Amino acid sequence: MQLESPRAPYLQFMNPPDLYDPRLNGYSHVAVAIRPAKLIFAAGQGGEDMCGGLRADFTAQVNRALSNLRVALQAGGADIPDIAKITVLVVDHSMERLAIFSRAWQALLGDWPAPACTLIPVPRLAIDGMLFEIEAVAVLPE
Repeated sequence: MQLESPRAPYLQFMNPPDLYDPRLNGYSHVAVAIRPAKLIFAAGQGGEDMCGGLRADFTAQVNRALSNLRVALQAGGADIPDIAKITVLVVDHSMERLAIFSRAWQALLGDWPAPACTLIPVPRLAIDGMLFEIEAVAVLPE
């Protein structure tokens, strides 16, 4: 199955029929940039506020990290629909934490096609108390 983003027709997302349908988990198996493009690499964003403070709650960190990601992308001229690939890092990964992230991510995506995604369970992240981090690669027309 191939999907095009209405806002970003230079991105195509594919879910080959021989692989399971990942859309319920908020991602696509393949993202393709179909013309010369400007790439925006957003560094891993955690749940820190502007002063570097972190709330202890996983859900709060996910929500703040997604907000921070959007701010980082917008600084480069991109936004959520322009994302081709995300990488998600979760401390003490569990199905409950996956569900929390998936709900928040789906709410942010809305009707936009889901990008390619890799989720990596990790024992810890760069800052004490950090439980979640997300980075993205976005594509804009050249």
